[in-house]
Amino acid sequence: MSEHVIAFIMGIVEGLTEYLPVSSTGHLILAGHLLGFEGDRAKTFEVVIQLGSILAIVVLYWRRFFSLLDFKSLNIKDNNRTKLNLLHVFLGVLPAVIVGFVLHDFIKNVLFSTTVVLVALVVGALLLIYADKKNTTITAHSIDQLSYKQALYIGLFQCLAVWPGFSRAGSTISGGLLVGASQKTAAEFSFILALPIMIGATGLDLLKNMDAVLSGDITTFVIGFVTAFVVALLSCIAFLKLLDKVRLSAFAYYRIILAIVFAFIIL
Repeated sequence: MSEHVIAFIMGIVEGLTEYLPVSSTGHLILAGHLLGFEGDRAKTFEVVIQLGSILAIVVLYWRRFFSLLDFKSLNIKDNNRTKLNLLHVFLGVLPAVIVGFVLHDFIKNVLFSTTVVLVALVVGALLLIYADKKNTTITAHSIDQLSYKQALYIGLFQCLAVWPGFSRAGSTISGGLLVGASQKTAAEFSFILALPIMIGATGLDLLKNMDAVLSGDITTFVIGFVTAFVVALLSCIAFLKLLDKVRLSAFAYYRIILAIVFAFIIL
């Protein structure tokens, strides 16, 4: 199989899974293992295609991101204010930034293994099921109804995503449900939090591995980037529509089944 075909397949996997609560990192590691696409070059490629997924969120929510620059909406004293602003995003991002910075080397050197990912898929699934089944009173039916306290709690849950395979979307959406956000609200806030988190993480990795991008076949990276962007764009739109009909437990059961299947294939 040519590297260009592999890039196309990996781009599809990234785009489909980045914003769903199923762990894009887990899927990329498992897909890369099956396709024989592993090593430092593969890791750099994964960083590049994640940037494609980031661009999809920018395109979908550009108006919302511009509205965050309205500093007049900031009111630290009012926990029940009625418009999403930069403080919500800051509170939602800060905990994961701190944990990711402190544990960066440990995560890259120890946690990126097939076994660790499979375990994370199952544990993350159990959190999704718990959050879905727990009858929490919904107080935020839209992202503009989220309080600062809810944003911070969701940010704390996002720290679980430093465990590869756990899923950033899965942890934040689960956290959102547990603190009183609706499914769609939790998902949309998860999308918005993804932008600064992913830009920071992927940007740092890309700068460290720029030589690998420039010295290799640029076409491979372009194919993966464009594919991830298009698929992520369509995936986010479809996911939000699907949440009107499907509970999050469905994604949890998929994660468990996926972990079992790959355990038999790989381990």
